[in-house]
Amino acid sequence: MGCSVFKIYLRLTNFLHIFLDLISLDGQAFINVVAKFMVEFPNSRFLNRKTQPSMFTLVLLASISALAMNSFLPSLPNMAEHFGSSTSIMGLSVGIYLGASAVFQILVGPLSDRIGRRTVSLWALVIFILVSFACVYAPNTESFMALRGLQAIAACTFVLARAIVRDTTETQASGSKIAYISMGTAICPMFGPALGGLMGGWFGWEANFWFIGGLGILILIVAYFDLGETVPENTSGFREQFSEYPELLKSRRFWGYCLASAFGAGAFFAYLGGGPFVGSIVYNLSPEKLGLYFGAPAIGYFLGNFLSGRYTTRFGIDAMILWGLWIIFSGLSLSMVFSYLGYGSVETFFGFMILVGLGNGLSIPNSTAGMLSVRPHLAGTASGLGGAMMIAIGAALSTLAGAFLVPGSNEMPLLLLMWFSALSGVGVILYVRLRNKKLQTFVS
Repeated sequence: MGCSVFKIYLRLTNFLHIFLDLISLDGQAFINVVAKFMVEFPNSRFLNRKTQPSMFTLVLLASISALAMNSFLPSLPNMAEHFGSSTSIMGLSVGIYLGASAVFQILVGPLSDRIGRRTVSLWALVIFILVSFACVYAPNTESFMALRGLQAIAACTFVLARAIVRDTTETQASGSKIAYISMGTAICPMFGPALGGLMGGWFGWEANFWFIGGLGILILIVAYFDLGETVPENTSGFREQFSEYPELLKSRRFWGYCLASAFGAGAFFAYLGGGPFVGSIVYNLSPEKLGLYFGAPAIGYFLGNFLSGRYTTRFGIDAMILWGLWIIFSGLSLSMVFSYLGYGSVETFFGFMILVGLGNGLSIPNSTAGMLSVRPHLAGTASGLGGAMMIAIGAALSTLAGAFLVPGSNEMPLLLLMWFSALSGVGVILYVRLRNKKLQTFVS
């Protein structure tokens, strides 16, 4: 009887390929879970907390972390001179930021499931603003690195923006909505380094952190008036929320979507760690020019998110992830061929990075929708844990990129690292698609 109810419900909702991992539940349990945790919210009305938050607010919440991560990178040489350090040492601030982001994302999921998305978002923004201003007054390299770790609390708002989408939107539509949010978010890495390079050249590296802190104040004001609470009522404690991680970690589909997202994004994070070296040392670009070239992946990311928003509901999340990872792999393969044959240049290196951005624009939003759909009642936890895994792998690859690029290196070590990451992502999503087909056959 339970299996029969299960099948009927799946046909009515048309989400069979998303919820197959819930076959461990009987049919009535599945219905109870979805009925409890999928809450209807009125259509968005800007600055009205009684409706679901506007796309504009969600884009702002999701964007501030990316802007804080890379906008100052063109100013690394100037920062190294200021702190009496080296460009490679100051570049470790990216890895520290990513590593701290992973820790915060692990904690923010169950915390927001317990006390609410709004409360956690607002407090995270307050801390982010204070720390961003404090970075300007860091007395030495060690203090700056510590503050960068605290600044990574902005990752909380990125995680929560995605969880809010899952709170208010059905699974298939959430992939499209996350893609549109990511498309807006892509504006930050597209223009952030260029703007940061200009501000650093005109006003000094400190201008980047004054700007980021000021933008944080603006986002805090908007979120205060527009962001209501979206998390369903939950009576369990924080310890119980945190103990639900094993439920996710036992799911192969959750791991699959997480790793597909992590390896695809890992190519980009490796680029963040090694791109400034290639631009400034290998190609001898000024901070202003490096800032302009460095935003190349964001052009592709913007387009990829647009395509995801347009076609995910038509082709499905698994197909979009696979296409995205193939594009990343193909772009990096072409870039390596050009470099190996002696045709590598600043234009070819950064030009092929557009394909890395395009592929991530297709794969990341749909991987996110997939990982959040595995256990709908743990959307915040899934968002935090999945994001932490992606950032942790990204931090490792970013650090490796910095280690591989030594004086006298060309761009090839970085390209090889990015290529292996993309290849790993392709292998993972092929496994997920195969498993989904087997599960679908079993259920039917």
